[in-house]
Amino acid sequence: MSSLDEVQKELLFTNLDEEGKLSCLKAFKVARLIGKHPKQMAKITNEYGVKITNCELGVFGKLRFESSSDKVYNRLQENYMGHKRLECKVLWDEAQKSTLNTVGSTVKNSDIQVTHCQLGIFRERRGNHGSKS
Repeated sequence: MSSLDEVQKELLFTNLDEEGKLSCLKAFKVARLIGKHPKQMAKITNEYGVKITNCELGVFGKLRFESSSDKVYNRLQENYMGHKRLECKVLWDEAQKSTLNTVGSTVKNSDIQVTHCQLGIFRERRGNHGSKS
């Protein structure tokens, strides 16, 4: 049995990109439009064979990032007592003080690991994906 009705399915499929994928930002939008919690989006998209792509924090996808921000990196280290593994929501909250692209660039080019995706895609991010000089 499908977890979405016909209107909800249409909202999902009309928000896909030209490759038939759903960007992270659009996944949040679709969740709101179909009345689902963002955490349910991984299960929903999997059910319909749709891949979520282009994580704004640089964990996966093809988004290009600028150079990192020492100011953002230092603020994260100070506020989270040097933790190298931070939840996605924490980083989105940090973006309120700068921009999502700046935080994503900083994460992508640092030793910070993103955990507990708000869309339910992953709970842990394994391994480093860059190094902070």
